[in-house]
Amino acid sequence: MPRTVVFETTGGPEVLAVRERALPEPGPGELRLRVAAIGLNRAEALFRAGTYLERPRLPATLGYEASGTVEAVGEGVTAFTPGDRVDTVPAFSQNDYGVYGTHVLVPARAAVPHPAGLTPAQGAAVWMPYLTAYGALAEDGHLRPGDHVLITAAASGVGLAAIRTARRLGAHPIATTRTRAKARHLLDAGAAEVVVTGEDDLLARVDAATGGSGVRTVFDPVAGPGVLTLARTLAPGGRLTVYGRLDPRDTPMPGQDTFAPVTSRFFSMHEVTRDDERLRRAHAFVTAGLADGSFTPAVDRVFEGLDTVAEAHRYLEAGTQIGKIVLTVGD
Repeated sequence: MPRTVVFETTGGPEVLAVRERALPEPGPGELRLRVAAIGLNRAEALFRAGTYLERPRLPATLGYEASGTVEAVGEGVTAFTPGDRVDTVPAFSQNDYGVYGTHVLVPARAAVPHPAGLTPAQGAAVWMPYLTAYGALAEDGHLRPGDHVLITAAASGVGLAAIRTARRLGAHPIATTRTRAKARHLLDAGAAEVVVTGEDDLLARVDAATGGSGVRTVFDPVAGPGVLTLARTLAPGGRLTVYGRLDPRDTPMPGQDTFAPVTSRFFSMHEVTRDDERLRRAHAFVTAGLADGSFTPAVDRVFEGLDTVAEAHRYLEAGTQIGKIVLTVGD
């Protein structure tokens, strides 16, 4: 019997429950996917808690990333046929679709061929991180070969993808982490420098690493008042890109006190995934990086079975992982 994860009220991981459901039939433009693995994202924890960009329509399901096999296709779908192995990308609202289940519906345009040589767990761990990094760092050409980029909270799945993306673009990534134990992992991923926040002097370390010129780009998921310090690392003409809100406090506009010649913006990965042409370019970029070995999915821990979903969300919110958390579906 198909099973899916639902929640009837917002709150902590304990609100997540697994329920049996009828086998869903794909409508026009949809696929039914037999799920093998699910990639967990902080956006889903925020959606479950009721603090995401969009409020859940209860009762709700959730989830953006999955890897599995196409079981059925709806009217008008020509790009995929039953039996194809695919991964999903976050190109939909969680109020319309969710991939936390054994058999799920997704829009056909939110599916991509599963890369050769990857396991289902790796397929569920690659797209959100690398599409985010590509969209923020490469799509508009702001980050150039030889530039320095400061990547904060760099041990996350997106952070590790950003390090490798910067390297592939010919840039020099400077990574930050709150834990010295994670420094070795960041260096192994390609970071040119690692700054341990709370122990190291961030401004001094960036100044030394860049020869006093500053970074071209700051890539930050934290937001909040700390962006004012991050902005001080920027070179003239630099850009602060915020792609998350781990700090729920208000985020000031950098440069407003000094009128420094820098820009800031908030970035959503949906800027890429909901635009067909941008998604095509991003898919080509990531696929090429996987093929030549520049990119590798970073899987921190795998939880087995839908019934471990609450435990997996608790681990996600603890923030100790290095890379992506994956939930396999063995039902």
